[in-house]
Amino acid sequence: MWWGVAAALSANVLYSSGFVLEKRALSGIPALDVRRPLRLVRLLLRSPLWIVGSLALAAGFGAQLVVYRTLPMAAAQGLFVSGLVLLLLLSSLVLGERLSPRERYATAGILAALLMVVASLRQDTDAVGDSASAASVLALSSVSLVAGFWLYATAERRTSRRRHAAPPAGIAYAVAVGLVYGVSSLAIKGISARLALDAPLASALSLAATPYPYLLLITGAGGLVLSQTALQRCRASLVVPVCTTTSCLYTATLGTLAFGESLPEEPLRLVLLLVGASLAVSVLLALSVQSAQKPEEPSHEAR
Repeated sequence: MWWGVAAALSANVLYSSGFVLEKRALSGIPALDVRRPLRLVRLLLRSPLWIVGSLALAAGFGAQLVVYRTLPMAAAQGLFVSGLVLLLLLSSLVLGERLSPRERYATAGILAALLMVVASLRQDTDAVGDSASAASVLALSSVSLVAGFWLYATAERRTSRRRHAAPPAGIAYAVAVGLVYGVSSLAIKGISARLALDAPLASALSLAATPYPYLLLITGAGGLVLSQTALQRCRASLVVPVCTTTSCLYTATLGTLAFGESLPEEPLRLVLLLVGASLAVSVLLALSVQSAQKPEEPSHEAR
């Protein structure tokens, strides 16, 4: 279990570093357009800094596989949310997105939430789900992907209508990407449950008969296009927290149900887990509302 905690914290470092590096690289890349995905990918691959950031994110996905093999999904999401503390700090130091007093208090609140989630874990009683109905996963994923892509397209239409007005706050973009990455988390969970390092061929054949690798390909490609456009247009310290909050809520609730994982039975541990997760989500939602009220940095098209 503690290997899972260490892997989750490592994933947090990799994800936060990767997002900040990508955001820094995107400031020097021409405006991206989701309607031209091949051009978008070509522009990204010409930036060495963006490639380093994307490799950090890929390593974070690898760490996430370890997490889902050793920790229940609800507990894992509480640990992943804690990584946003580092994201806020890096956004301030590297991107110049200054932390307000409220964001500093929020950082302390998320650290407290992390301690609660870790304290709720117990290796000898916490069950880690290893299977889910393919039909239920496909149904959840289909609805979520349609909702995510529709929400993103709606935000794009609104942005195009006010091209010379203030840039978008990014809430709709971030929620849409969060839904896509929520489905990606389900796929990673399914892959991790069937992955056997001592029998790679058998694992590959077993996985090929499931929806998980195909969902990961769809969400990986779709998430790349959507997230990079959102990051280029909006503050990383807004887009990433809202995206992560959406993804974690999605995975902790629907993922826990789909894979049949139970919450802790001991009242104290259950309270610690629920209060810790709720505190982290509440803090991040409050930060998102505050950030949405701030003026955004100029968009690419306004420069």
